[in-house]
Order: sequence, then structure tokens, then C-alpha cells
Amino acid sequence: MANTASVDEYLAGLPEDRRQVIEQMRKLIRKNLPKGYEEAINWNMLCYQIPLKRYPDTYNQQPLGYVALAAQKNYCAIYLLGAYSDPKQRKALEDAFAKAGKKMDMGKSCLRFKSTDDLPMEALGKLIASTPPEAMIALHEAVRPAKKPAAKKVAAPKKSPTRKAPAKAAAKSKRA
Repeated sequence: MANTASVDEYLAGLPEDRRQVIEQMRKLIRKNLPKGYEEAINWNMLCYQIPLKRYPDTYNQQPLGYVALAAQKNYCAIYLLGAYSDPKQRKALEDAFAKAGKKMDMGKSCLRFKSTDDLPMEALGKLIASTPPEAMIALHEAVRPAKKPAAKKVAAPKKSPTRKAPAKAAAKSKRA
């Protein structure tokens, strides 16, 4: 899926079984996504992100991501950056999986699954709906080190002759 230019191109390049799963997840995300995020292709995935024109102060000069969706070789993945940044969201997701009797296969932000049947879809929709862009920006800024103001360069003072220099010269002349 390298270098896909559009969502349609991304979807068209998927095998039929994974395309169906990704399209179901895309529908869930778009239905629950708060206003202010945009859908785009970034990092060869479907990304739901805060546009740079809205929030340009990111550490990597890329839009601030919120949710991403990808079809990998052996599974599909939804990246939940809100759940990664907010322990309360992560706990709510863990509880939803436990309540549904489903196994949660998640790294830091990457929730892996083969079918939407593997996921508590209603809880995922609520989780996605729970973080408007302003809250995502606040989460981002809370975990990101504050920028230090640029230090002003001050010219080093010129070295003035010291009193020791003439003394050294005088000592040398006595030895000679």
C-alpha cells in the first residue's frame, strides 16, 4: 500500500476480505468522529487528524493524529491515539472488551483485529466520539515537553589584558 494518494485508491488496493473490514471500521469512525478532524492518507494508512492549518505546532511537522486505520498483512489495525495519551480512555477500552467477553490485542495505541466481530463496536464508537480536537490538542500538549524560548546569543566579552601578562613578561626578562 506504499504511496497511496487517496482513500479510494487505498481501499481499491486491498484484498476483498480486508477491504470489507476496513470499510466497516471507516464507517464507524466517520459516524462517531467529532467535527474538526479530517480524513487523509498519512503514513500509508487512513488517518483522522487535526489539520496543520488548525494546529501546526507538532513535533514532527505532520498533522496531529487521532485515529488511524490500516490493513496489515495478517490483521487490521486501528490506532487510537486518544487511548494512548489518556489512561482513562485506555481503561474504558479494556473494560469494554472485558464486558463483551472479547480478547483485547493492543500495543501502545495499535488495536489489532481480524474482523469487526473481534471488537466491542459500540464502545469503540463512544471512545472515538469522546475526544473533540480541542481535547486531543490538550492531551498532546500535556504529554509533550514545553518548548523552551530561544536563548538570545550574547557576544562574549572581549578579553582585556590582565595584570598577569606584564608580570610574566617581566619574569621572562629577569631569567634572560
